[in-house]
Amino acid sequence: MTSVYGPVADWQSDFDHADPEYNRNIHAIWEDLKAAGCPIARTERYGGAWLPLTHEMVHEIAYDTDHFTSRTVVVGQIKPHEVDHLPEFASPPAPIGGAPPITSDPPFHQHARRLLLPAFAPKKIDPLRPEIERMCNELIDKMGDKDAVDAAVEYSQHIPVMIIAHMLGLPLEDADRFRSWVHLVLESVNAPREEREGRFHEFNEYLETHIRDHIENPREDLINDLLNAELMGTKLTSEMVGGMVTLILIAGIDTTWSGIGNSIWHLATNAVDRRRLAANPDMIPVAVEEFLRAYAPVTMARLVTEDHEFHGVQMKQHDWVLLPFPAANRDPEQFENPTEVVIDREVNRHSAFGLGIHRCIGSNLARLEMNVAVKVFLERFPDFELVTDEETVWSTGQVRGPRRLPVRVLSRR
Repeated sequence: MTSVYGPVADWQSDFDHADPEYNRNIHAIWEDLKAAGCPIARTERYGGAWLPLTHEMVHEIAYDTDHFTSRTVVVGQIKPHEVDHLPEFASPPAPIGGAPPITSDPPFHQHARRLLLPAFAPKKIDPLRPEIERMCNELIDKMGDKDAVDAAVEYSQHIPVMIIAHMLGLPLEDADRFRSWVHLVLESVNAPREEREGRFHEFNEYLETHIRDHIENPREDLINDLLNAELMGTKLTSEMVGGMVTLILIAGIDTTWSGIGNSIWHLATNAVDRRRLAANPDMIPVAVEEFLRAYAPVTMARLVTEDHEFHGVQMKQHDWVLLPFPAANRDPEQFENPTEVVIDREVNRHSAFGLGIHRCIGSNLARLEMNVAVKVFLERFPDFELVTDEETVWSTGQVRGPRRLPVRVLSRR
């Protein structure tokens, strides 16, 4: 991928979260920054952005909706106020945003959030367990008897796509397109704008086509639920439904895909934990919470609403601020031995699903998918290891997870 910015010169003053080196070496970069006395990094890329690294700072920003707007939560080269005349990049102004409720500010946010909560409540999600188990086993069946498999390409990337496509009523045969749009929205933010414009048009046209089809041919799925819903006494517009579908499609796929991959990567690189969980599957739910803490996939973003002094730095109106929940989860002020992965950690109030009003709506589904995916993988492959002479490829951007994860199967069932 071509970058408009070039290589990073200094992570403290020139960081780029979309540089491949960032996610590949993310924990070492954070530790180096903090050791150098830099709890909040700065870059002039993307028109100016900040990267706070302590739990205190991340928590404070997440709860401060006056100084930090959620109008857009993905850092990009062009900010919303600069591109309101470019519909492929612009988003509706606060308090709505382009993908409500994640892009919404109070008071609108709470009304939009209530529309989606029922679809992701435990009573809706828990019955999906048998289907997810079936999917996971089927994916492993397709791997055959190979000695080495790609746990990302052949396994983790498929599971959330299947579930989200089913919930939305979108065709599963478009799975590759869904993943390509995840890359478009979240990973290619430092690519030249002209490389992205056509893809955004394609994505928007796809959603418009399927929403129109749902209007003409109603069925029982989440898109039709949204089309029939009312917000503050008014039916949702097709544009607002499209924004919510974008949120569910992009966030629902990438975060869980990455969470499953991160978990398997840890087990592939840690024989003690791998064999312990394979022998004690009842430990998996607690271990998954620790994987979520230690390898939290998601970093959100905010825009500064007005010039604002924050912990000694001068933030300017329209600056980006990244919210690295993974860094907050590794703060020694918040967790004992934060850099150590303790799969039976008893106290684990992690922030993997966010903080504040935008805490992840889909956390019940993500947890279920991760628990089932790890359980089935260990059931079928009780012992495996990372293939060290092949590269593990990490995503770029604000969601971190392996995109290629070669593992050698040491035993199977």
